[in-house]
Amino acid sequence: MSLLSRRDFLAATSAAAIAATTYPARAAMGPNDKFDLVIKGGEVIDPSQSLRGKRDIGIRWGVVEAMESDIPAARTQRMIDASGKIVTPGLIDLHCHVYPYGSAIGIPADELVERQCTTTVVSGGDAGVNNIAALRRHIAAQTRTRMYAFLHIANNGLSAFPVAELYNIDHAQVDACAMALAENQDFLLGVKVRMSENVIFKHGLEPLKRAIQACEKCGWPAKLMVHIGGVETPQLMSQILDLLRPGDVLTHAYSGAPNIAGAFTNIVQDGKLLPAAVAAKQRGVIFDVGHGGGSFDFTVAEIAIPQGCPPDTISSDIHVFSGNSPGMPYLPWVMSKFMLLGYSLEQVIAMATTAPAKIINRAPGIGSLKVGAPGDVSIMELVEGPVSFLDTRNNKRDGKAYLKPVQTVMNGVPFGRPYQSPFSVR
Repeated sequence: MSLLSRRDFLAATSAAAIAATTYPARAAMGPNDKFDLVIKGGEVIDPSQSLRGKRDIGIRWGVVEAMESDIPAARTQRMIDASGKIVTPGLIDLHCHVYPYGSAIGIPADELVERQCTTTVVSGGDAGVNNIAALRRHIAAQTRTRMYAFLHIANNGLSAFPVAELYNIDHAQVDACAMALAENQDFLLGVKVRMSENVIFKHGLEPLKRAIQACEKCGWPAKLMVHIGGVETPQLMSQILDLLRPGDVLTHAYSGAPNIAGAFTNIVQDGKLLPAAVAAKQRGVIFDVGHGGGSFDFTVAEIAIPQGCPPDTISSDIHVFSGNSPGMPYLPWVMSKFMLLGYSLEQVIAMATTAPAKIINRAPGIGSLKVGAPGDVSIMELVEGPVSFLDTRNNKRDGKAYLKPVQTVMNGVPFGRPYQSPFSVR
């Protein structure tokens, strides 16, 4: 009898571990057991299962236990009536600012839930090496919303905003950034770098090169999130695109923000999409919306999308300033703008659930309503009728429908009012 080689043994145990952690183990329901919560009568749209149809969702012990055409009321401890509503996996915001007290522009993630239906959020570079520990220990650990982060290449993150964090390139410490990535692999997705001229001044590609070096030194496949909008020169914009690797995220992809001199130097120039943008898209760079208060231009999107650079993910870039801007970049509202641009309801939901879930790749099952997935559910209303949208440069477009947040469920527990009695659905 031949002995199992070390390589075969490791391959077998790794496969078993992956299988075991895809979804958490749970006890089978007995005939007299009840669901903790049933979301009843809604139109379920779950891109992870290519599913659209009326279903009841049964949640038990924090995970999706069943999805059936009809779950009787007698089988549940509590019910949410979702009749006439859209029911989706919990929305995931790949780019927002959720570090209150540590970042100058952060909003508490749980305060956003009522307006965003978000069950998972990603901090877009709020923290750098100097304050990432506080984000983990004092914010993420005390937040119901699931949270991950991109680590800013600048040591102090966005704590000094509106003072630019990379006018002094010495703030970008490669080794320190790489060490923080190595120590926080479960929480961090990679490195954030802002490449606008009003952030990096005349440092050209150097901030981006340092961010890439930190990703490549940390010991795991960390991603980049690269902010554009008002890049110093047209040539630099193409050079930025050329350096991005497959899986890296280009955020504010449809920005129309000008540089310091007032020139438009983003992925669309003189009415044409840059060839470097098409090449980046073709090699697997992720194009993220990152709407924000100054980073989404209808006229850019209307050129870039048909010429070969459609969005992969829809994110809000919500923060204390953008949240008060006329473009109202709350996630369902931003999703609604892309329905106006020709995307189906299923497509915009996929760009805020399954697509960002693949990028995060940390929590098994998020972005899905498959049996065994976390009990994260967003309930929204599709409001049909005339509606007007503004971008961040005051361009107006008229649409026919928008998504309105109704209720959010996190790990099987409804968020907000009515407040839950202890252990009622936990």
